[in-house]
Amino acid sequence: MNTVISVVGARPNFMKVAPVHRAFRYYAGSVRHLIVHTGQHYDDKMSKVFFEDLELPQPDVYLGVGSGSHAEQTARVMVEFEKVVQQLRPDLVVVVGDVNSTVACSLVAAKLRIPIAHVEAGLRSYDRSMPEEINRIVTDALSDLLFVSEPSGVTNLRKEGIAEGKVHLVGNTMIDSLMHYMEKARRSRVMEDLGIEPKSYMLVTLHRPSNVDGKESLEKIVQFFEDFADRVPTVFPVHPRTRKMMSEFGLLERALRIDRMKLIEPLGYLDFLRLLQDARLVLTDSGGIQEETTFLNVPCLTLRDNTERPITVDEGSNILCGSNIDSARPHVEAILTGRHKAGRSPDLWDGKAADRIVSIVADTLKNITASAMNGISV
Repeated sequence: MNTVISVVGARPNFMKVAPVHRAFRYYAGSVRHLIVHTGQHYDDKMSKVFFEDLELPQPDVYLGVGSGSHAEQTARVMVEFEKVVQQLRPDLVVVVGDVNSTVACSLVAAKLRIPIAHVEAGLRSYDRSMPEEINRIVTDALSDLLFVSEPSGVTNLRKEGIAEGKVHLVGNTMIDSLMHYMEKARRSRVMEDLGIEPKSYMLVTLHRPSNVDGKESLEKIVQFFEDFADRVPTVFPVHPRTRKMMSEFGLLERALRIDRMKLIEPLGYLDFLRLLQDARLVLTDSGGIQEETTFLNVPCLTLRDNTERPITVDEGSNILCGSNIDSARPHVEAILTGRHKAGRSPDLWDGKAADRIVSIVADTLKNITASAMNGISV
C-alpha cells in the first residue's frame, strides 16, 4: 500500500485538503492518506474549529510549531517534518497553497527525494515583496505534480520552464469545499446572532502587512468605515494580527465606537461561508476570498495592487482596487446604487477538482517502481 502525506498549516490549507481527503477514501485499499498539521495556525479559531467544520479527522501528526519569524517558522517546520518523513517513508507528499508550511515541507521532501504534489500551483502575483510569492515559486520548482486552478497558472509555469507533463489544470479545491458545505452553512445562526439581514451588509477581512502594519494606512481604513457606516452595516471578523496592530496604533477603541459596524472574533468556516453567501459586498485582501466571491457572484473589492488570481478579475466579480483604501470608495458607491460588476464561475470550478487530483496521484503511484519510490522523481 502506498502512503501519501498531505500537509496543512494555516486556515486556507484546510479547505483545500478537505476535499482531497474525501477523494482518497475511494482508494482506501491502495493508498493510506495521512494528514500532518504543522501548527502554523494554532489557536482554536484559526485551526481546531476548521477541522470540525470541514469534518476532517484529527491530524495523524501534529507538529505544533507555532508562530515566529518567517525563518524561525520555516526552520521549525523543516526540522519536525523531516522526522515524520523519515519515520513514515511516504511515497508522495501533497502540499497546498503558499504558506510557510508549504515551502518548508516541500524542501524536506525534495532533499529526501520524496515526490511532491503541489495543489494550487502556478499562481503568481509577480510581487516578490510578498512572502507567499517566494513560497509559490520555490514550491513549484521542487514539485513533481503541479495541480493548477486557473489557466494563468499553466502559462506562468510554462514561462518558468516547468515540464508540460508535470502540469495539470484540474480546477479549484477551495470551490470543492464551498460547494460541498454551502447547504450546511445555510443552517448557521451567525446572521441571526449578529442581527443582520441578507444582502444588507459589507463583509470585511484584512490582514496583509501592506494594509494593517502601517499606522497611516490602517487609520485611513478606519476612517473609511466611519464614512460608510451610515450607508451599509459592516461585519469585520478581525484577524489577530489586525487586532494587534489596531490596538498598538490606538485605533481599536475608535473602530469599536463606529455605529453599525461589528468587530467580531475570527469565525469558523461554516459561519464565515454563511456571511459570504449573503453579503452585499466584500472588502478583502485575501486570495481565497477572491475565488469564493467569484463563484458566488458576490461583488468583491480587493485592497491590493496585484492578485495571483487574475481569473477572478477577468471573469469573476472581483475588482482590484489597489492598496489605497480611497480607491475603493467609488466602487462601494457603485455597488450600493446597484451598479456592480457581474461575473461568472470559471471552467472546471465544478466541485470535482479533488477527484481529478487524486485520480492523477493514484495513477502516478501505480507507475512508480520500487526504485522510484526510493528516490527517483515522478
